[in-house]
Amino acid sequence: MFLSVFDVFKIGIGPSSSHTMGPMSAANRFLDLILSSDWPRPAGAAVASITASLHGSLAFTGIGHGSGRAVVLGLMGERPDRVDPDRMEAIIEGVERTGEITPPGHPAYRFQPKIDLVFDKKVPLPGHANGMSFSAFDKDGRLLLKRIYYSIGGGFVVTDTELEAMRASKTKPGGVKVPYPFASAKQMLDMAARSGLSIAQMKRANEECSMSREELDAGLDRIWAAMKSCIERGLAQEGILPGGLKVRRRAGMIHDKLEQEWRSNKVNPLLANDWLSVYAMAVNEENAAGGRVVTSPTNGAAGVVPATIRYYLHFHEDADDDGIRDYLLTAAAIGGIIKFNASISGAEVGCQGEVGSASAMAAAGLAAVMGATPEQIENAAEIALEHHLGMTCDPVGGLVQVPCIERNALGAVKAVTAASLALKGDGSHFVPLDACIETMRQTGVDMHDKYKETSTGGLAVNVVEC
Repeated sequence: MFLSVFDVFKIGIGPSSSHTMGPMSAANRFLDLILSSDWPRPAGAAVASITASLHGSLAFTGIGHGSGRAVVLGLMGERPDRVDPDRMEAIIEGVERTGEITPPGHPAYRFQPKIDLVFDKKVPLPGHANGMSFSAFDKDGRLLLKRIYYSIGGGFVVTDTELEAMRASKTKPGGVKVPYPFASAKQMLDMAARSGLSIAQMKRANEECSMSREELDAGLDRIWAAMKSCIERGLAQEGILPGGLKVRRRAGMIHDKLEQEWRSNKVNPLLANDWLSVYAMAVNEENAAGGRVVTSPTNGAAGVVPATIRYYLHFHEDADDDGIRDYLLTAAAIGGIIKFNASISGAEVGCQGEVGSASAMAAAGLAAVMGATPEQIENAAEIALEHHLGMTCDPVGGLVQVPCIERNALGAVKAVTAASLALKGDGSHFVPLDACIETMRQTGVDMHDKYKETSTGGLAVNVVEC
């Protein structure tokens, strides 16, 4: 099993990796398929129009998550890692005005969003809670091509047949042969013991099977640069977040107060937690506004990892670029194990799979750069994940704002606490990380759908009713 660090950490746009980036990528894939020879095109037939339907969680919370907008942008050829957030509104308005999509390399296709984009809350697709369907028709309305895609978390998108094959063979995206193919925490620790390498070193060796060391380091630096930029932009912005809840950005105001305290040398026993929280909130406020973020491992949990890296840089005088790279490699190793054996999708297992996974990854990364052994790193990840078990995903109004923004702050605090606790021990502990991951998976299966990113239960209902 191999999941690249660049699959775990992907640069994209908010507010959701599964509900925004996923549908955009699925639309990209459908456009690529139309131009390919991978489907039985009738002689002389040409695609004249396209329709799309969103199902399950995508239908219930798709408006709040910007899923429909993402589909329109994707069908215009825009990609999550390249789209300019400042141009998105104009692109969408153009499609709504003309009733056409004009992706590069394609002819114009008829697509009227109000008619041809359906939020189907009645018919879920069987493979996953985040299902969508794209169809292409000729000028006479004859169906030429139809594909079902599933957004399985963290921006990953697969077809229905790919999902079936993955489940049948117990594999996930990524098929590179690597020297340390650990699929569980136990295998990871066994390989570390035999090789004498750290988790980051093993992960680096795996990555360098498909790229040079210089390319890997440059890629890791780009990831951190995007995270850092997101923090800085989030701290600089003010005003009300979009979506109708009238949630006010708070990160900038809190940051100003912390700067004043820092300069005044006032004693504040909560200072480290305050800095952690404001960094995480800055990222997730930016995510809620549709800005550029890095899946870590998802958009809804994007603030935890950057916040703990900034904490590392702020409070540890020996912090450096190599440390950040080791942090990201270690965190990605843990994220890959969680995704392989459970899920990072809130629509599948609740927020334990999003902020819980992010907190485990952050705890592992932070422990690593603070000198932890592989056993202590595994312990840190387990502590962080264990204390997110059962956490629901019940965003108010289907927006990644309440409780998501503050939840990232608390996930970062838990990550630092978990790393600290693990470093105080020798790595031996009662609950293995693998057992905790399996418990998260089982809990997600048992969790009622109304608590899994549908906004039909929990805070999403009670806050409105109150």
